[in-house]
Amino acid sequence: MVIIAEHKRADPRTTAAGIRLFTSTVRRGSPDYLDPRLNCHSKLHEVIALIQALEAGCDEALMLDIHGFVSTCNSTNFFMVKNGAVWTSTGQYCMNGITRAKVLAICRDAGIPAAEKNFSLTDVYDADEAFVTGTFGGLTPVVQVDGRRIGDGSGNGAMTGRLRDLYLEEIEAAVAAAQDSR
Repeated sequence: MVIIAEHKRADPRTTAAGIRLFTSTVRRGSPDYLDPRLNCHSKLHEVIALIQALEAGCDEALMLDIHGFVSTCNSTNFFMVKNGAVWTSTGQYCMNGITRAKVLAICRDAGIPAAEKNFSLTDVYDADEAFVTGTFGGLTPVVQVDGRRIGDGSGNGAMTGRLRDLYLEEIEAAVAAAQDSR
């Protein structure tokens, strides 16, 4: 078997416009049959969730854990901002991605309150801002969840923008350090 990675860039228009999420009826699995923290070849749950989101006219699926708390999206990690604090799931029912970890580290280093905790859809609907993270797109704002506008609906929240800038600075510093070591 040969795997060839596809090379493409994230569309900057998506970052500017933000994305819309739909809460899937498909839950993130339990670790007793498929550990949701692992990036494995079985993506059936995520594919079904994405199909539901696309059928609902949205860009990606928001997925709950087996207890009904917000877990993750079908292909990215979900964050929300409330009263200046950044929230993400406990990490128990989602893949703990590199970009997710980097955002939490950036928050810690910048003195931004951040919590990995259980929270509900009601919390999400009342969020000041929301964004998703992934290796491909970095930080992408969420403008709508289940037809409900998040914040002012523009996706241009101050915290999301600040974190995106800090994340991009981290990337630039890492690239410069790598080039200097050659």
